Amino acid sequence: MAVDVGSRTVAEVLDRALAGERIDDDDAGVLLRSRELVRIGRVAHELRNRKNPAGRVTFVIDRNLNYSNVCYTDCNFCAFYRRPGDEREGYVLPRPVIFKKIEETLALGGTALLMQGGHNPDLGLDWYEDLFRAIKARYPIHLHVLSPSEVQHIARSAGLGISETLSRLRDAGLDSLPGGGAEILVDRVRRIISAKKTKSDEWLAIMRAAHRLGMSTTATMMWGHVETLGERVEHLRKIRELQDEMHGFRAFISWTFQPDNTELASRVTWFPTSFDYLLMQAVSRIYLDNVDHIQSSWVTQGMKIGQVALFYGADDLGSIMIEENVVSAAGTTHRAGVDDFLHKIRNAGFRAAQRDTLYRIVKEH
Repeated sequence: MAVDVGSRTVAEVLDRALAGERIDDDDAGVLLRSRELVRIGRVAHELRNRKNPAGRVTFVIDRNLNYSNVCYTDCNFCAFYRRPGDEREGYVLPRPVIFKKIEETLALGGTALLMQGGHNPDLGLDWYEDLFRAIKARYPIHLHVLSPSEVQHIARSAGLGISETLSRLRDAGLDSLPGGGAEILVDRVRRIISAKKTKSDEWLAIMRAAHRLGMSTTATMMWGHVETLGERVEHLRKIRELQDEMHGFRAFISWTFQPDNTELASRVTWFPTSFDYLLMQAVSRIYLDNVDHIQSSWVTQGMKIGQVALFYGADDLGSIMIEENVVSAAGTTHRAGVDDFLHKIRNAGFRAAQRDTLYRIVKEH
């Protein structure tokens, strides 16, 4: 029996979605407040199959390289950063180290470098341009680098506008932007967890500027801390509205706050379960009707839940994560290789396909 928790029942909302109608914010709230995970998951899976080949799950081989951990934004959910001037633990990777990591990635069949770092006051636009050009001159690799907040930091340091900064970075070799730094796109939440970083409208404006320049990007959400359920829905709505306008987001990835070693943990009174994660992902698939791909966050949830998530709206298992530092610093350390991915995908009844960053198939398994 459906649970009536709003203006429509769960059954009515799901029927609308299956009929091809767009659900609204109230509908999303109805689904998120319900406990009908299996029913909602079935609809999310059906919608996933309508957008993507039903029997296929994709993944990418890339490396998450953190070029620096020096940052002045003091985000209280982050256990990775070190303050400027920290000579003991702060770092900037030298080029030979970066090049060696790229070579290792290519040797493993990797196609991309996901590169993000802190807001390091010692690194200016020229540093990034020179690095990107040096990488592109040496290696055939896609540069999926710099979150919107990093772009804003670089632009401010250079005294330039966002579009000009992005244009210069693109010309130097930047291929696409990851969706990092979105957290929750509601300024009430951002004032609590990341007061010195981009505001919600600024994050969206940077993504809009990237889309106007022809760049494909991803969108993300980090939830399960101080946000309300309604603020999660507001975040999804802002992503959907920008996608309606620009059609530049190729995928959406959400994950739960990882509390260990963070200042924010003491302010959080509820931590999401695997049930909550699967429900949030399924509702994201149903609500974000204009985003092609939903990615499972096995890095934060573990490979078993990452596998289960393939039946709750996800068509992609993400990256094998040759290297990962940020989530690990918060106490969550899940590891997997290509064989692990192939095993989990096949055991779930799908065929596996390696893709590149732009979701072009590299290899069918």
